[in-house]
Amino acid sequence: MSPSLNPPALARLLGEWNVGVAPAYRELADVVRLLVLDGRVALDTALPSERALSGALGVSRTTVTAAYGHLREQGFLSSGQGSRGRTRIPRLTALGTTVLTDPGLTTAGRTPGTTSPGLAAPEGLIDLAYASLPASGEVVHRAFAAALTELPALLPGFGYDAMGLLPLRETVAARYTAAGVPTTAEQILVTSGAQHALNIIIRAVAGRQDRVLVEHPSYPNALDAIRAAGCRPLAVAFTTAQGDSTKEADGGAPALVWDMHALQAALVQQRPRMAYVVPDFHNPTGQLMPDVQRRQLVRAAAAAGTVLVVDETLRELNLDGVETSPVAAFGPAVVTIGSLSKSHWAGLRTGWIRASEAMIQRFAAARTSLDLGGPLMEQLAAAHLVRALDEPLPARLSALRDNRAALLELLAGHLPDWETARPAGGLSVWCRLPAPVSTALTMIAPDFGIRLAAGPRFGVGGAFERYLRVPFTLPPDQLETAVLALRSAQDRLDAAPQLRRTLKNAPALAIA
Repeated sequence: MSPSLNPPALARLLGEWNVGVAPAYRELADVVRLLVLDGRVALDTALPSERALSGALGVSRTTVTAAYGHLREQGFLSSGQGSRGRTRIPRLTALGTTVLTDPGLTTAGRTPGTTSPGLAAPEGLIDLAYASLPASGEVVHRAFAAALTELPALLPGFGYDAMGLLPLRETVAARYTAAGVPTTAEQILVTSGAQHALNIIIRAVAGRQDRVLVEHPSYPNALDAIRAAGCRPLAVAFTTAQGDSTKEADGGAPALVWDMHALQAALVQQRPRMAYVVPDFHNPTGQLMPDVQRRQLVRAAAAAGTVLVVDETLRELNLDGVETSPVAAFGPAVVTIGSLSKSHWAGLRTGWIRASEAMIQRFAAARTSLDLGGPLMEQLAAAHLVRALDEPLPARLSALRDNRAALLELLAGHLPDWETARPAGGLSVWCRLPAPVSTALTMIAPDFGIRLAAGPRFGVGGAFERYLRVPFTLPPDQLETAVLALRSAQDRLDAAPQLRRTLKNAPALAIA
């Protein structure tokens, strides 16, 4: 039998909820929502009727009706007979959108602000959940125009190619060779983006219940892919740089760095089947792994018999011009993932895997259960883009430097109690919050015109409630609007003691 709450019991849990910092119905909805999030009100619990709760709280029925309606809109309360809805919890996607978990709710029944994974933010919201750039328009358009003239030569064929078009594989291989990693076309497998590449690799090398080492925090979609394959993430945390002067120089937090001792110990002792790392402007921290650590990591993975998978999708976004070698330069067994999504446009959906010829054949065999090859038109265009990979980068990197500087200045000015470290590249700043309120901020953010991805999306086991990733992919004027909205959302939490008390002892939230 499903649980239910009587009015006095819910009133006791609510405490002093009406503190006057927002309309009464909003304050009531906020506190109920956080009671559900921290587990003090169990899922599928029937809440008191509107009439009964209004009597217990000494407020109008209109207030309770509006609060329940707001909770239903956000996916925290089901629609039930009369007014006795049952508690639910929405699922936050990698993009920060909300998916209702009520199986009886159809797409048509969704309300504004609750969208499917992958959809753009509703109109009027500034999107800080994505860390992606718009297309380098003229360059991409020119590449597709050239590809269109080359397409007729491919039309007599079947159009299936699990390895990818040879011209594109040759061009990608030439880029690796020029970077100091001799590569042939037979060592390249073209994929439909980096996420597709990772799924192919996991399918080929890891089985259910196998351990997969990951950095902590890590890229949310990678964590999702690992879990979806039935593998067990083995999380190794970052550490704080010893003797780091960043905080004193920039007024921010000391930079996080890879804990090589912990990584090596995890590889030797746990012997995971696979390791997934992002050494180039790590997502979400923005950090860059130095060559000495890259060499150590390759050696440790080889000694443990672990397949080392390196995600280089952000490598081209080198804002400070720091020189490092590709990880594959330190060992022949490294598996590398690349993509055009960050340097040119995520809409291209073109990526690749670079590995030994034997591993590439293994990946190609695993791929056939997922698809039979990527779209040829996109691969023709991608070949042109890779040949001229550096063309759009100077202007793109210059704009990102300006955006980064603007964001760090805005955060320091408007949210001085948020700790930040200046990333050497990439697309985002990893912020440490003064309290474990990342999920709460994410939940109320749309009320202030922004969309966020909560810190726990980047972790295992509900970690990182004290962290928030803030991209600097928007121009400075939009970043200013977004930071001011973050300040307002923070003020709401600061001014609501019950919300702070609810969160103070809350367990870390794991929202998939």
